[in-house]
Amino acid sequence: MMNKKIRIAVLFGGRSAEHEVSLQSAKSVVDALDKTKYEIVLIGIDKKGNWLLNNQSTFLLHAENPKLISLNKSTKEVSIIPGSTKQLLTTSTNDQIGTVDVVFPVMHGTYGEDGSMQGLLKIMDVAFVGADVLGSAVGMDKDVMKRLLRDAGLPIGKFITLKQGDEMSFKQAKEKLGLPMFVKPANLGSSVGVNKVTNETEFRNAVSEALEYDNKILIEEFIDGREIECAVLGNENPKASLPGEVTPHHEFYSYESKYIDENGAGLQIPAKLSAEVSDKIRSIAIQAFQTLCCLGMARVDCFLTKDNRVFVNEINTIPGFTKISMYPKLWEATGVSYSELLDQLITLAIERHNKNKKLRTSF
Repeated sequence: MMNKKIRIAVLFGGRSAEHEVSLQSAKSVVDALDKTKYEIVLIGIDKKGNWLLNNQSTFLLHAENPKLISLNKSTKEVSIIPGSTKQLLTTSTNDQIGTVDVVFPVMHGTYGEDGSMQGLLKIMDVAFVGADVLGSAVGMDKDVMKRLLRDAGLPIGKFITLKQGDEMSFKQAKEKLGLPMFVKPANLGSSVGVNKVTNETEFRNAVSEALEYDNKILIEEFIDGREIECAVLGNENPKASLPGEVTPHHEFYSYESKYIDENGAGLQIPAKLSAEVSDKIRSIAIQAFQTLCCLGMARVDCFLTKDNRVFVNEINTIPGFTKISMYPKLWEATGVSYSELLDQLITLAIERHNKNKKLRTSF
């Protein structure tokens, strides 16, 4: 007798500036999932927030072109009925799709990685891959994230937080952080809206652009160091991958370098580090993961200076899963294949959900 397949809903797209990145990640995840183990339900969320049931063979347009990739239109709109039916998914015509065992939100940025989707999935009482509500929220908000890391005694660079309407002159920022400096939205990833600043005109333009994406932005000091990334996997007892190094061929590790230009950055996996430094980075990555209440998975990005000081730059609770993304590549170098990695993430999600189900809800 064959074991029943696990029914997994892959959520992708969404109302985020990282919509197209999510489509690329979702394609890689769907391609790598073991079809003998999983029955896949594809739910694409368009830029208006509509949930659409998609066909596995036609869910993307221009799938091989990152510059043109888009979500294929679907006439089957999906709704969720929480409560006694829990994760029952139905279409707008009331046709029942049935329940799912686990959800994989392959969504980057706002409305997918920031805790809002995770809160909805918790209300549905369904297992889901990745961090919970709190870990997702603090991992997305770089201001809160950096304050928590700082309070935990982890090394971070100097930063200034600005909210919509706050005043900060170029001169003030320069005095506090030096030049160059980076300006970025507080609640966005994939280097969207990020600019390197060397003069007052660039500063004004960068602040203006960042505020188009978020009501809170960060201005950060430039740390002259190698860009080292480390993947973390697990719940209560997380483990860290071998670190990898990013050497951008553009001005910095931009959106284009990460997702569009396959030659936009050099990836050294594993990074050429001494065993001592490698272990130090892996330890700091796990500490950051736990400090920020993460579960399941995250990629921790660090800077390594010439005198071997390590600074935590940020954490990504739903890291890129495209064919050129660091997270799966780091685990592959550590001995875990892409398909095995997905298996472990799904197992971790189900284990956590089952553990939470045992908690008392009345007294």
